[in-house]
Amino acid sequence: MKYALYTGCVAKGAGAELLTSTNIAADRLGITLVDMNDVSCCGAGVIHEDNPMLADALNARTFAIAEEMGLDIMTICSTCQGVMKKVQLKCENNPDYMAELNTELEKDTGRKYQGKVKVKPFYQVMVEDYGIDNLLKRVTTKLSGLKIAPYYGCYGLRPHDTAGTTVNDKPDVIENTIMALGAEVVDFPESQKCCGFPILMTNKPNSLRLAGNIIEGAKKAGANFIVTPCPLCHLNLDSYQSEINSMFGLELKLPILHYSQLVALALGATPKELKLHKHIVKANSVLEPVS
Repeated sequence: MKYALYTGCVAKGAGAELLTSTNIAADRLGITLVDMNDVSCCGAGVIHEDNPMLADALNARTFAIAEEMGLDIMTICSTCQGVMKKVQLKCENNPDYMAELNTELEKDTGRKYQGKVKVKPFYQVMVEDYGIDNLLKRVTTKLSGLKIAPYYGCYGLRPHDTAGTTVNDKPDVIENTIMALGAEVVDFPESQKCCGFPILMTNKPNSLRLAGNIIEGAKKAGANFIVTPCPLCHLNLDSYQSEINSMFGLELKLPILHYSQLVALALGATPKELKLHKHIVKANSVLEPVS
């Protein structure tokens, strides 16, 4: 299995440990990932607010590069996946718009998007392409005893036609992975709420309130940690817990892991190899039984 790896911005910067865990997991699974080095940010929905054509052209350029590589795209960010799938769906449903987009793309870059490449988040690749049964053959460390709260993030759930899940109202892709690895899935009421990242720069108190609600809900439900496939959600839920505690009088201290870190742990990678010490809320004590 071979994919063009679209990391997204966070995994190349503030959350570089998420890229480390992705590469470790893929290597141990026998999945070949080819870095897409000459691609831009997906825009995270922000560029689209000001210039939709520019935002779509940036993503179409990425698609065209993957088509030239002859590979489908695997992303480790739910936001990137959602934004990209939205552009693809727009082109699929409106050939005239795709033609207009390609006119701009060819004029500026000499490239053309053919509409052939597929974009899949890592967890979809893991469950639907690779397969849980094949994953189990590679597992060396069962995560028994751990209680894990799955948190997809907005783009992993909505809108349904661009989400990286196959079940509309109650997804089970990450849940199936958690159970296969020997851990317990923790369901909690806030699991499908927004983490607040999109408004962090414009309304920080409300953003942190939303993040705090999710962490508090998972903690009350008995989770040892939250696992998310979205680096942006990971940043908001991990980095601001101390500030959330001060702002709202809470006592949150719940580790946040990326989906790739969860898989890599079960494949025998150590917390040190995965650079879990880079997280603001450390997971060491929680993971001692599987370290």
